[in-house]
Amino acid sequence: MAKAKTAFVCNDCGADYSKWQGQCSECQAWNTVVEVRLGPAKKKTSSFQGYAGGQQSNLSKLSEIKLEALPRFSSGMEEFDRVLGGGFVPGSVVLLGGHPGAGKSTLLLQTLCALAENHSALYVTGEESPQQVALRAQRLKLPMDKLDLLSATNVEEILFQAEQTKPKLLVVDSIQVVHLDDVSSAPGSVTQVRESAAQLTRYAKQSGAVLILVGHVTKDGSLAGPKVLEHIIDCSIMIEGTHDSRFRTLRGHKNRFGAVNELGVFAMSELGLKEVSNPSAIFLQRSDDVSSGSVVMVVWEGTRPLLVEIQSLVDASSFGNPRRVAVGLEQNRLNMLLAVLHKHGGLMIGDQDVFVNAVGGVKIIETSADLALILALVSSFRERPLPRDLVVFGEIGLAGEIRPVPSGLERLKEAAKHGFKQAVVPAANAPREAIKGLKVKAVKTLTEALEAIE
Repeated sequence: MAKAKTAFVCNDCGADYSKWQGQCSECQAWNTVVEVRLGPAKKKTSSFQGYAGGQQSNLSKLSEIKLEALPRFSSGMEEFDRVLGGGFVPGSVVLLGGHPGAGKSTLLLQTLCALAENHSALYVTGEESPQQVALRAQRLKLPMDKLDLLSATNVEEILFQAEQTKPKLLVVDSIQVVHLDDVSSAPGSVTQVRESAAQLTRYAKQSGAVLILVGHVTKDGSLAGPKVLEHIIDCSIMIEGTHDSRFRTLRGHKNRFGAVNELGVFAMSELGLKEVSNPSAIFLQRSDDVSSGSVVMVVWEGTRPLLVEIQSLVDASSFGNPRRVAVGLEQNRLNMLLAVLHKHGGLMIGDQDVFVNAVGGVKIIETSADLALILALVSSFRERPLPRDLVVFGEIGLAGEIRPVPSGLERLKEAAKHGFKQAVVPAANAPREAIKGLKVKAVKTLTEALEAIE
């Protein structure tokens, strides 16, 4: 008997190797390389004639392709539709990831129970029993008489039931627990996740049903499983939120049918997840007496501006090595800005403990928060509160220059709408026409920015 061919693949990033090794060379993760069994290779043909059993491919010019609007239907939640790019696209595959308890199953159960009133929907639960799902739906006071529920982990059984019911929406919770009979590896392994997702995706493309896969995340917050799963799907969404916070953010990381990095905000209540139509309002719940080290910045999330309060605390260090803690912001960015502040701002706080925090649990990933962070640090260090009606945004370069950021006018209009009277922005983002009720100070260098708050 011929020996079965095997390969060694990393569970986290999908990199393959010819032999086992303790650490993956691509993602630097330890003990993630596992052995997988390869299927028999297909017999090669010596001629290109009769390719694919005599089927002919449809070759056409790019200009001849008919452009039609995508037929979407709403999820019933505007914030969910925003992240999806406008709603569900028939035949698309959506991957929803998040930490345990973040609200993945709650969000999908709410969505499917509402859509089942007008569309056929099938919810496949592989981790929870049908009784647990029914109890959650009853606790959330959801309509339960139209949604089809299936407790199964076998992909063949799931596809058989889907062929019988022909749902317009199909949810598989989760992709890490389902398996195929002809794949020998355990559920959750690279081979099982990849092959199971491929089979379910093939069904979605052929039937036109919307497929939603629920995925687990690793300790560092990234999606568990092979990276090839991210190439199979059409849309990747992560739901984020801590257990001590009632707010949840839904962020799009990949979307073939809409904008990437779109953000939706929800509030967890007794009746499930409720939409937050004005996220800036919840992130701006400040006390009446604003202390030093606090300032409001305007970040751009997907297709809309968002006002977020940033706080900093600069205090004398009692240890030889001062601490640098960043919550909601990038740690390396903080270290770089401290060096720029020392070099071009003339303030030496290298011997101080520095703590920064983005209020509300939101994660800031764009560079427009640089100027606000610097001014918050200076305010805390000098113990001088900044004006309550001040809003700040701008990127800072290593030479101390203030660089412009995209959509500056829209950010200023959003700030004016929430009652802010002053703004410190890059000179290139200064509006050509005055904005009613908002006084804009345009700065070109870090020195000018520091003088603007004196």
